[in-house]
Amino acid sequence: MRFSPRARSFVAGLMVSNSAPHLATAVTGRRHLTPLAGRRSGPGVNLVWGLANLAGGLALLRSAARAERPGDAWDGRLVAFEGGCVVFAAWMAASERFLPMNHERPSA
Repeated sequence: MRFSPRARSFVAGLMVSNSAPHLATAVTGRRHLTPLAGRRSGPGVNLVWGLANLAGGLALLRSAARAERPGDAWDGRLVAFEGGCVVFAAWMAASERFLPMNHERPSA
């Protein structure tokens, strides 16, 4: 099944946004959940996962940008990419607020 350029752009936004917290984790030397090593994934695993998400997201975005009407100006594919970024950020903020997996709640 082939996905539309907008769907690919949206998923690319999700993946590129997902790379940021993992790359930040790698740079700061902390632990963060990954599917590769679970909840206690260290900086090295987060670096690999973050780079894989970034590379995959950018490759997907490139394929979406070349599809259909190539040209210099963006169209709805940019909005779809940005939508993926927003959805990921909102989901992470809400999930960490109500079901913290990557940080500990401060003691009262």
